[in-house]
Amino acid sequence: MTSTVLAAATTNPRGVNTVALAVVIVLFVVVTVMGFMAARWRSTGPMGSLDEWGLGGRNFGSFVTWFLLGGDLYTAYTFVAVPAAMWATGAVTGFFAVPYTIVVYPIIFVFMARLWSVSHTHGFVTPADFVKGRYGSRGLSLAIALTGILATMPYIALQLVGIQAVLEVMGIGGTGNALARDLPLLVAFAVLAAYTYSSGLRAPALIAFVKDGLIYLVIIVAVLYLPGQVGGVTAIFDAAQKKMATPNAIGAPTGAFIPNMAQTWPYATLALGSAMALFMYPHSITAVLSSKDRNVIRRNASVLPAYSFVLGLLALLGWVAIAAGTKPIGLDGKPNAQLVIPQLFEDSFPSWFAGVAFAAVAIGALVPAAIMSIAAANLFTRNIYRDFLKPDATHAQEAKVSKLVSLVVKVGALLFVFFLDKQNAINFQLLGGIWILQTFPSVVFGLYTRWFHRWGLLAGWAVAMVYGTVTAYNVINPLTGKHLGGSVAQISFLGRAGYIALTAFVLNVIVAAVVTLVLRAAKVPEGVDETRPEDYRADAGDPSVRPLPELTETA
Repeated sequence: MTSTVLAAATTNPRGVNTVALAVVIVLFVVVTVMGFMAARWRSTGPMGSLDEWGLGGRNFGSFVTWFLLGGDLYTAYTFVAVPAAMWATGAVTGFFAVPYTIVVYPIIFVFMARLWSVSHTHGFVTPADFVKGRYGSRGLSLAIALTGILATMPYIALQLVGIQAVLEVMGIGGTGNALARDLPLLVAFAVLAAYTYSSGLRAPALIAFVKDGLIYLVIIVAVLYLPGQVGGVTAIFDAAQKKMATPNAIGAPTGAFIPNMAQTWPYATLALGSAMALFMYPHSITAVLSSKDRNVIRRNASVLPAYSFVLGLLALLGWVAIAAGTKPIGLDGKPNAQLVIPQLFEDSFPSWFAGVAFAAVAIGALVPAAIMSIAAANLFTRNIYRDFLKPDATHAQEAKVSKLVSLVVKVGALLFVFFLDKQNAINFQLLGGIWILQTFPSVVFGLYTRWFHRWGLLAGWAVAMVYGTVTAYNVINPLTGKHLGGSVAQISFLGRAGYIALTAFVLNVIVAAVVTLVLRAAKVPEGVDETRPEDYRADAGDPSVRPLPELTETA
């Protein structure tokens, strides 16, 4: 791998940080070995079933789940995109991530235990499985599955952008042809794909221990050391305030130091909409369903806010970079905000510690990318392949298809990286949020009520998906002139700007409610509900829990 990466960098005129590169390669090799060895870690059976490959045997306790969820939720979005947004345009586009991660945990404390219980009782592997069982609708289940796969693609792409940023700051990638430029990213992608295929969910679960340890080490050192190097905390905030007030190329202020009255709606809707969307992502639900009992989820919802504190410190590193005068210039000679944190570490620390920081970012991207590809593959296998293409598929066939599809999903994410604007990578996650939030009514409302008709939910989903996608596409970046330039748009009936995902969600619920009333008045049949009220309170060992079919077959 070393010779391949170095060969790809030969066209780079800036030179390669060989010490940092060596540290990154060593740590990358360590986690790669761990990824392949993870197939035997805490194993309860062969990898020939989705229950083992895709959910880790549903056997993770509080400690493992805490690291798995942390590795799953705190991604390159946290380490690269949020500080980059803070550096580029300030609090509205960056710091909203902190209140949103605070709001999300009470939400999941309330409803995720119910989803775990009913999924454990019926052997559901994906949120679309639950929707099909709850509403008796393969069509609605298909919509949920396709949305989950679609929304996961840009999120995986964001992880790959994080890896690419680290490589570029180290001087790897070159400025020549596309193959030389992207070969290191493709190598990292290939290794990720290999150990995910081999070990399933256990690989990112095991690697998450290393990833979180590196992140905490880097953040503690950065927070203690960097402020003193740039003149103290006051100098950091003064520099950020000055930059945000400076006019940009179109004459408007560069960004927001503190959101003003006009910016409170975008800030608040971004935070609330993102919080509601986070645990609708397939990878979040996959991590939850891998837990061994429902109390594991509630305990983790209580202690995971510790990561929110770390996120706040990471976000403020974007403003530290302003005070430090960091200049994130890519190998093409153009400014690239996504490079700001890797560049800050390279400028401020010895090469060996910069290498540790770079490895933390890269591994912090690999862990969630693996979980995301597994979750998306499970959706395809359970809710498209089995339901529509091969209803008599065995569990071994399901596992094989899911492994192959996990590779295809990663290729799709690479296309997002290569063809979408990476200057504001946080939009990758926000774009996914616009889509995935539209599954909220079917999943979360379904945990408590069946008042909504299945076709009403499908109609609301369809209208919201079209509205959200078209509206997001029509947002033009004023500096680059490109479409999909942001995730905030005017809410016509309020005269205020807000997160497109939340506006689409409101439209979704209204349409679903109206269509439900019409269908009930017309006495259109509803689907058969496979679940019972007691299923939503069942715990591990409960007499009502039936043996999972995958485990029965394995035995």
